[in-house]
Amino acid sequence: MIKNLTVSLIVLILSCNHSISQEIASQGHNPYKLSRKEVQWMHQATLQQLKGCRVKGTNGLWLHTPDGVGNYKALWTRDFYYMVEYAGDLMDPAEIRATIHYLINGQREDGCMPDRVNIDGKPVYSPGPDNNPMADHALDNGPFMALLVCSYANQFKDGALFRSVEEKLRKGLDFINRSASGLVYNDPENAQCVYGFTDTVKKTGNLLFSSLLYYKACKEMAVLCRTYDFGDPEIYKVRAENIKKNMYTLLDEKSGMFWAADKDCKQIDIWGSAYAVSIGITNGEQSERISDYLIRNADQIFMNGQIRHLPGSDAGWHNLFVPIAKGTYQNGAYWATPLAWVVPVIAQQNKPLAKKILQDVIVDFQHNGINECINSDYKNIPNYVASATNVYGLTR
Repeated sequence: MIKNLTVSLIVLILSCNHSISQEIASQGHNPYKLSRKEVQWMHQATLQQLKGCRVKGTNGLWLHTPDGVGNYKALWTRDFYYMVEYAGDLMDPAEIRATIHYLINGQREDGCMPDRVNIDGKPVYSPGPDNNPMADHALDNGPFMALLVCSYANQFKDGALFRSVEEKLRKGLDFINRSASGLVYNDPENAQCVYGFTDTVKKTGNLLFSSLLYYKACKEMAVLCRTYDFGDPEIYKVRAENIKKNMYTLLDEKSGMFWAADKDCKQIDIWGSAYAVSIGITNGEQSERISDYLIRNADQIFMNGQIRHLPGSDAGWHNLFVPIAKGTYQNGAYWATPLAWVVPVIAQQNKPLAKKILQDVIVDFQHNGINECINSDYKNIPNYVASATNVYGLTR
């Protein structure tokens, strides 16, 4: 009996220690100290969106489309990157690997990566309808394709896949137009679509967000080249260094924020400025100024935990490819997608506000659905997967 009692006590102690360890681990991966209920709800909601967005292509491959009920009939490069980057732990690595090949197989001979690939395998290179594109291509296609592969390779340690596609990824990055400074450049006389979550916005000249994506892609490609002893990391290193050195030509000294572009749409870019901090391209003083700006202007740029592209005083973009009413879609609505990098930047100086933003967006998701973007009496595209995955990444 004493022996049995001793065994029972050991089992009880081990069980308690396991529970304590789980709780500590949970806190370690819950930096905003959300409740267990909030974390679990976000986890389940994201799983539901990822499951609902899968549509089978004509070749039998399951494709993750942008909405969680499968209305879209194509796989978007940038949306899929966000899913893998922020919720790769909820996805099947074999499916991700196959999907990467599906996208890369759509690369044009000149190196241009696809904006998306339809379920029938047809690649499309520009935003807009298949039969009426807004431009020849989008300037974020190449960087997002490289970032997608890097995210997958980093998470699942797949050096073989990286080696098999590195040359194509570099060709995709080579294709993107850049100025002598190294920044991604959009010619006003032949404007292409820019960062996909502002693809209707006709920003021209040296571009902020597109350059930041290019910088991050080059940084990550250089690391993987060294890790797997493949390709030329110096090429990527030099390109990233040039962007970092010349980013400050887009700086608005007065606000401490960055302009979206230096020709058309020379306006403060809320998302892009926060992203610059997030990827480590800014110095300490600049990072602090951007974080402070977001905190001081929170009442003007946030609604229900979601955030505008522009300052509250700026009703809309100066130049668009297509007419969009101010306050709607990419011209003034509020989005959850950028919270993945905006919230951590705010948390650098004000963790309670960062937590409140997360709680507000989860409440809005619960009451009004997970939408692409919202405003007063307005919401667009319910069951938007990137909204879920990019918030989930902050809670896991």
